[in-house]
Amino acid sequence: MEKLIIPAIIAKSQAELEERIDKVRDHAKVFQLDVMDGRFVPNQSLNFDFILPSELEFEAHLMIQNPEQWVETHWEMVRTILAHVESCRDPERMLDLRERRRVGFALNPQTPLNTIEKYLDRIDQVLIMTVNPGFYGSPFLPETLKKVAELRRMSPSLNIEVDGGIGADTIRQVNDAGANMFVSGSYLMKSKNTGEAVQVLRHLLGA
Repeated sequence: MEKLIIPAIIAKSQAELEERIDKVRDHAKVFQLDVMDGRFVPNQSLNFDFILPSELEFEAHLMIQNPEQWVETHWEMVRTILAHVESCRDPERMLDLRERRRVGFALNPQTPLNTIEKYLDRIDQVLIMTVNPGFYGSPFLPETLKKVAELRRMSPSLNIEVDGGIGADTIRQVNDAGANMFVSGSYLMKSKNTGEAVQVLRHLLGA
């Protein structure tokens, strides 16, 4: 199973979006767009009509109250859509997207796995938040490692993504627990040399 380092991008303007994409664009295969509405989480990001470079692959992490509405107008911009199960009014509508895009559900630290268990054979990945979402730099929650390990036991071939506090001090822990996709925001964005920072993470993964 391929292990991926995925830079997380938070932006409040097109200029900030372009600056942050430029910082990481040469160092990853997939890039995560953190879409936030200031209601589901206490921050806002990418809540404007943004433009993306067509040559890069993006996934959208929808930390918003009405992900179905966002998907209706933006689904073509990204390859993967990750909606928080806590805010999905109709999870089945998300699953219908699989004919056109990769689809997964995201879970906040307090949300149990049984909320998505019945969907596991119908989705492409699960994103487990390892912080309380909404900001770069939130502290890693080690208790979420049990959830990662339990999900890996439940679904040995599923892509399991972790997001929050992922850096040189934590990436081995989530890897050992069973994750294979690692979203890193603050660690990469604050690094002076992004390429070197990514290589450190890959080395720690043995990748």
